[in-house]
Amino acid sequence: MIRTFTGASTLALMLASTAMAQDSHDHEHEGDVTLYRLFVGDHANGQVTAIDLADPDNRWSFQTTGQTKLFPIANGTVVAAVQSNDDAVHFFDSGISFEDHGDHADIAVTEPTAIDTVLTGPRPFHLIDHDGQIVINYDRGGYAEVIESAALARGEIDPQRFPQARAHHGFVTPMGDAWLSTVASDEQVTGDASVPRLGLQAFDAEGTATGDLATCTGIHGEAFSGAYLVAGCKEGVLTVTTGSDGPVYDMLEYPAELPQDVTTGTILGSNAIQMFLGNHGPDGLVVIDPVDEPHFSRIALPFRRVDFVLDPVQPAHAYVLTEDGSLHRIDMLAGEVAASAKVTAPYSMDDDWNDPRPRIAMAGNEIVVTDPNAGLIRRISTEDLSELGTIEVDGTPYNIAVAGGSGVVH
Repeated sequence: MIRTFTGASTLALMLASTAMAQDSHDHEHEGDVTLYRLFVGDHANGQVTAIDLADPDNRWSFQTTGQTKLFPIANGTVVAAVQSNDDAVHFFDSGISFEDHGDHADIAVTEPTAIDTVLTGPRPFHLIDHDGQIVINYDRGGYAEVIESAALARGEIDPQRFPQARAHHGFVTPMGDAWLSTVASDEQVTGDASVPRLGLQAFDAEGTATGDLATCTGIHGEAFSGAYLVAGCKEGVLTVTTGSDGPVYDMLEYPAELPQDVTTGTILGSNAIQMFLGNHGPDGLVVIDPVDEPHFSRIALPFRRVDFVLDPVQPAHAYVLTEDGSLHRIDMLAGEVAASAKVTAPYSMDDDWNDPRPRIAMAGNEIVVTDPNAGLIRRISTEDLSELGTIEVDGTPYNIAVAGGSGVVH
């Protein structure tokens, strides 16, 4: 049965970065309702578990080809499960759809289901959800696939191929009337060596260049915030905006006072303030302001970083987990660690990059933390970083995506 809810206008902001989820008990009651659903990928087995946060016994299990990286996409109606090591991408209908009415949103809730169509290709990796398009880069295929968000929300998958000159670890994204793609060099490499990446360039939908290459050596990591796309480079951070004659590029060079020979390769963009947060060395983060100086504010961490996330409810806040098991609240406006608390046992960052280590995500006023060695999801309060409870998960819980928000039942 489909249940329809009506939410306040603030729900639309929440849904821009997370998907909606279902509360098992309060659907028949009028008033404010907060609904969250977790999607958890197993580290060892091809399995994704969906769990209602309000009633963890209400859960669903889905099979995948292998280990997944999970992304809530298409305005929260779908969760993508990218399996880079198994050459597959599965999609799950989150069980949530909504219709915006300006001052509120109507929400229809059903059980989550697997979408029948599965994409296959050589090493899918970076996924971008922007401007009504979902784009998946195939690092060993020399192409990306583009899916319309609106069609995907209806369960329709008809990917269009965007060709690249050479296969490489990169990304493709729409930007105004252009398509931006990372560009690799022609240098020959042997074995498993990475193909050098040169920068970013504008193309048309058929893959024909429409602009000059913007140098961004070793380009990796991308995010949108406000009018800006930013990407990490060896030289600094490349910013891109839409101009009357195509994309406009500007390189923000790393300042001399930052640690040398350290770059940014993972970047998150705020949905509420024009600001970015990126990694900067194994034990640091950097707040990036694309407009005003100083463009970079580095935050030193007491231990090496495991995972970090932005807070969509309180946009000036972010959270980072370090290898000693501590969770830190970051004040991005002040550029500092504002609070810290121990939430898991230590997880060393030594050895393989893909060893089972915690991953974190936001669920309203909670941070949810996978604890693979304990077989748990830990629920942490954003107010004081105290533990609110735990959820047991079979296997080894690893990557996590959250579907959720708040609404009003009429």
